[in-house]
Amino acid sequence: MTAESVREPRSATQCAAVPSAVLDGPVSHAISRVSRLHRIAAGRVLRNLGLHPGQEFLMMHLWDSGAVRQSELIKALGLDPSTVTKMLQRLELSGHVRRSPDPADRRASLVEATEASRGLLVEVRRAWGELERQTLDDLDAAERTELARLLGKVEATLCTELTRAFGAECDATDKGPGGC
Repeated sequence: MTAESVREPRSATQCAAVPSAVLDGPVSHAISRVSRLHRIAAGRVLRNLGLHPGQEFLMMHLWDSGAVRQSELIKALGLDPSTVTKMLQRLELSGHVRRSPDPADRRASLVEATEASRGLLVEVRRAWGELERQTLDDLDAAERTELARLLGKVEATLCTELTRAFGAECDATDKGPGGC
């Protein structure tokens, strides 16, 4: 596949043309652009909730899992420990999470969602519904299903490659609508 085969005429509202440096990776470039725009859109819908993009994933994990060790949370999110620590500090200040020593190992911290954050769960669901609407508004039901299926395949391929190359684990419990 060449950049020319995926290029279509661009309107004034579309993004700039694919740079020549990515001619051998036009799909990867498109995924990067879409990911960036999706994160910006997520930031807009989450801002009203007092959350930064990424913090909702941390909260989703805690709402679903209950209290977990901070080290397990870092692994589940696949983020740098300092990033998760900063997220937890902000969420703790806002009253959404609580950290306490792990009774089984006082050197470890347990992190849990507070009861006060339960109202945030409803708002995050609503925000993600709005983000989904904004993201997929121009796609019909069949296109949405196909996009989810294809993204699931791409995710599985990347997960397999990361596991093979780096021994990294992908979070198999964080399955999207594509089912991977």
